[in-house]
Amino acid sequence: MASTDQNLARQLATLGEVDRLFEEKQSGARRAGRTALADLIGYARKGDTVVVSSMDRLARSVVDLNQIVGELVAKGVVVEFLNERVTFLVPSERTSVVGSHTTILKGFFKKSNSVSTALL
Repeated sequence: MASTDQNLARQLATLGEVDRLFEEKQSGARRAGRTALADLIGYARKGDTVVVSSMDRLARSVVDLNQIVGELVAKGVVVEFLNERVTFLVPSERTSVVGSHTTILKGFFKKSNSVSTALL
């Protein structure tokens, strides 16, 4: 979750049941200082699935998104984005497909923070 005024209940409803929830109430504009993200990356193990309601809940730039997804997938973690209906399974050149799918990312930076859904 990116800010304190967003609706956590709505975000949780999007995610459904999860084994462990990592929640942040700060901007995803900078990766530095995002302790919940660091905890998630440290906690995730091979065979785990990280479910994120929307790409803009995980990162605010394509560069950060590629890096975060790349780190998780390299560990053998599946990363699933519900709104975009995209799942990353194994490390490959296709992991950076996030940067090339303009149809998926068309509204990535235009979404209003007040309409955002869950981080994790």
